Amino acid sequence: MRDPGDLYELTADAENVPEGLHLVAGLTGFADAGGAVSQFTEYLLGTLEHTVIATFHPDLLLDYRARRPIIYFDQDHLTGYQPPALRLYLARDEIGQPFLLLAGYEPDFRWDQFTAAVLKLVRRFTVASTTWVHAIPMPVPHTRPIGVTVSGNRSDLIESMSVWRPHTQVPANALHLVEFRLQESGTTVVGFVLLVPHYLADTEFPAAALSALESTSASTGLIFPTDQVREQNRDFVARIDEQVHDNPELAKLVGTLEERYDAYMEGSTLRSPLTDESGELPSADEIAAELENFLATRRGRDDGTLA
Repeated sequence: MRDPGDLYELTADAENVPEGLHLVAGLTGFADAGGAVSQFTEYLLGTLEHTVIATFHPDLLLDYRARRPIIYFDQDHLTGYQPPALRLYLARDEIGQPFLLLAGYEPDFRWDQFTAAVLKLVRRFTVASTTWVHAIPMPVPHTRPIGVTVSGNRSDLIESMSVWRPHTQVPANALHLVEFRLQESGTTVVGFVLLVPHYLADTEFPAAALSALESTSASTGLIFPTDQVREQNRDFVARIDEQVHDNPELAKLVGTLEERYDAYMEGSTLRSPLTDESGELPSADEIAAELENFLATRRGRDDGTLA
């Protein structure tokens, strides 16, 4: 394997990182239901004090044709280029506790080398634990708390928080491999899979970001400001509830999801909150079609194109 250190460059501030910090990670790429990871990392970087500690080289890790960078065009000339970023930050939570944050794009290439690079950084900074989040779409209702599936070697969190523990095969992302290697080495690691309502998977669902913040706090003891996200979520859910209230068919579909969710959480014989006894599910397209006008309206309001 090539030298893992070739994938990143440390900044001068790396010398000032205290030992024994928690590492929090979230990468965007393959799946990000409800915009959970992108909202989570953008919110942390937008609200907390932070300093860049290391920058990874996109030319070595990224498929530009699959995820094209942004170029700025001003009438008749180019004015700027925004390359993708994958960085390690030293950040401080709401009460000043320092931690490390790995945020940015998920690598397309060199996963083994990237994983070795993360483990090298974990050893360099004597990281106390690694916590990472990602999100997948599931047929669950937006009217219930977002559940999580917990992986890793924190048995306390698995027992207290993991609502769904399947035996299955899943498409991996890069942080799955990082978790696997950390667990092999006996290093403390926990992964949170957020179970986001499938009919909201293509939106920015604030509750997903809130769940990511709360799960990370449970794992690390870090304190994050959440008032803004909670306010955004109240507004978002109120608008969805209005659509549901005005559409009996949609209300019935969401109600069915609620019944299955509640039965599962109460210890029903259902194998998961995803199916009934006959294995049938409301179609995501059925619910999504009913919400299409609402979501289009919300995007228009956010863009300032609607009154």
